[in-house]
Amino acid sequence: MTIYTDVRPSPKMHTLHSSLLVDHTMGFTSSNHQLLSTIATNDQHGENSPYFDGWKAYDNDPFHPRGNPNGVIQMGLAENQLSLDLIEEWIAKNPSASICTPEGVNRFKDIANFQDYHGLPEFRTAVAKFMGRVRGGRVAFDPDRIVMGGGATGASELVVFCLADPGDAFLVPSPCYPAFDRDLRWRTGVQLLPVACKSSNNFQITRAALEEAYKNAIEANIRVKGLIITNPSNPLGTTVDKETLKSIVRFINDKNIHLVCDEIYSATVFGPPNFVGISEIIQEVDCNRDLIHIIYSLSKDLGLPGFRVGIVYSYNDAVVSCGRKMSSFGLVSSQTQHFLASLLSDEEFTERFLAENAKRIKNSHQLLTKGLAQVGIACLPSNAGLFVWMDLRSLLKEATIEGEIALWRVIIKEVKLNVSPGSSFHCVEPGWFRVCFANMDTKTMEVSLKRIREFISSKGKTENVATKKLKLRRLSFSSRMYDESSAMSPRLMSPHSPSPVVLAKTS
Repeated sequence: MTIYTDVRPSPKMHTLHSSLLVDHTMGFTSSNHQLLSTIATNDQHGENSPYFDGWKAYDNDPFHPRGNPNGVIQMGLAENQLSLDLIEEWIAKNPSASICTPEGVNRFKDIANFQDYHGLPEFRTAVAKFMGRVRGGRVAFDPDRIVMGGGATGASELVVFCLADPGDAFLVPSPCYPAFDRDLRWRTGVQLLPVACKSSNNFQITRAALEEAYKNAIEANIRVKGLIITNPSNPLGTTVDKETLKSIVRFINDKNIHLVCDEIYSATVFGPPNFVGISEIIQEVDCNRDLIHIIYSLSKDLGLPGFRVGIVYSYNDAVVSCGRKMSSFGLVSSQTQHFLASLLSDEEFTERFLAENAKRIKNSHQLLTKGLAQVGIACLPSNAGLFVWMDLRSLLKEATIEGEIALWRVIIKEVKLNVSPGSSFHCVEPGWFRVCFANMDTKTMEVSLKRIREFISSKGKTENVATKKLKLRRLSFSSRMYDESSAMSPRLMSPHSPSPVVLAKTS
């Protein structure tokens, strides 16, 4: 039932692990002493998933238009590089925003010295106003409720540490972000329980699915502490509609469990419907606000993942207080806070940036989805995020996770595209892939689409040849029809194989 299990072993498991531990660096085996911690010696980080394996394939053979034109193109990284030029222009016009320039060096001593882990007041104020601006001014945020973390990763873990003990669980609608394994549970020891969402309703979260997952947890004697959702969704690229959000709030309020809303893609919405944050919903639905918490960052909306700016915004005073104490383990540097306070306080710039960034994301999204559609590949209709949820179910030789991974290996090794298989997002339906489009320029996108066209064309020719041979065998009533080693193999006749007719039209 669980996506992940508690990494903290029982005493019996601990004893067994200790007795078998071998320190390969020292050539020493111990029967009564474990040299390293459980965290250091387990493999629960999630790094061994295909999601991260694709990154490694890219790192080993990275595409470059001139230096390595046949290398792997990175389409597995949800990074926004489309509007960094706008920030570069702002920096050139505002050199005093940095303490490392002649214009800003007069603030060097103040900013370089130790800062309280509450954060610079001007930084928290600027972030609060920016969060409100992203939501169209429909809700205001209190700077005193902002807690810093080292990127969304650090902010997410901070919330879990505040809300749950090892062995407790959170419900997580799937498909979900693969690195939740690392972010939410690797060091905290909590469990993540899937809430299965399906393509039949475009992977929407339903009350029935939430109730079923909660019921299963209670029957398994697992304490559920909360529900974690991403809005806009990673990997779906969709916004959660208002009625669904209201249903979710009613559910967590009825169960008296927490709701953690990951809203780090809230300014990447490029089409209708508009983004509706949980802060707007709790203004309309009666609920215990102590149960509501938001994760935010500037990694996606501004394209600044290297700045490691993560934010926890909680309506629970105790969580804010505890979170501030814990934030000392993952503070945002005072230099970064100082710079961003100046940037985000420039309302004229942020308004222009948000509008232009959404326009550029939309253009890249359309370039990719139209290119895929030309070769018969559909994607889940989406209006946000830096990726699409691509449907390759028709290309599977068998509708299993093994079949999906086999196709993914071909795409990585032969097509040389790093796309992420749905199974790494805990999707219950094999054949879906997340494809990122905002970390590349138009020319690289065109190379990617060219490779996909050639791949689909080659698949079509292969299937057409097999189909012609099949017809000839049927006409001749050859006894070889029953020879599994022939082209009549059940593998070639799989109902999940691509349609030769469709592929012939698109190749």
